[in-house]
Amino acid sequence: MMGFDMSYMLLVMLPGMALSGLASMMVKRTFAKYETVGTSGNLTGAEAARQMLERAGVTDCRIEAVSGRLSDHYDPRDKTLRLSEPVYGQTSVSAIGVACHEAGHALQHAQGYKWLKMRSSLVPVTNISSKMSMPVLMIGMMMLAMAPTLGLWVVLVGCALFAAAVVFSVVTLPVEWDASARAKTAMLDAGIVTQDEADGAGKVLNAAFLTYLAAAISSILTLLYYLHRAGLLRMLFNRR
Repeated sequence: MMGFDMSYMLLVMLPGMALSGLASMMVKRTFAKYETVGTSGNLTGAEAARQMLERAGVTDCRIEAVSGRLSDHYDPRDKTLRLSEPVYGQTSVSAIGVACHEAGHALQHAQGYKWLKMRSSLVPVTNISSKMSMPVLMIGMMMLAMAPTLGLWVVLVGCALFAAAVVFSVVTLPVEWDASARAKTAMLDAGIVTQDEADGAGKVLNAAFLTYLAAAISSILTLLYYLHRAGLLRMLFNRR
């Protein structure tokens, strides 16, 4: 059975935790800062999202409140935009920014944005592979000492399963960036916010994007670690 692995701690866990912690802290601090700043239009997050969608000709998207904080999301399966309580009914710069970002996803869906289509198609596979990958990898790593050849194949299967989650996290990056870009443009074009208010909302959205970037980097580091431990990276480079 594998003992404590210091290389995993130094190369994967600590960098991943540091990145995720820093990104999460920045989101919370930036959201809280602009949560107390009102907008001149005095629209709630839900009203801003609805105005943005209707201006783009999207009228079949439901907008509803959901419990929690920063639990906002768009569900393409039933065309529903769900906004958290601090966003749905508030008129702050933070609320407007987050609501319009989620509305950006609805616009992506309505306009057939290719990266959103790709991410949606990966969801079923990712849901399964993310649950199976770590148990398979752990079994494979333990088998390497007892049956190296078989263990190597098991680790390879685990890496393939985990790679699906890595691809999902990477594909998520252009989806989230594009939704924010759409929101930043639409907020101004529709007169929902002023330029100064849009700058504040943009800072909220940029901080939120860092959480997705941190998740992608952490997943890539984890995959590379297991490929290295199994000797697969060395085999790959030796063939070149």
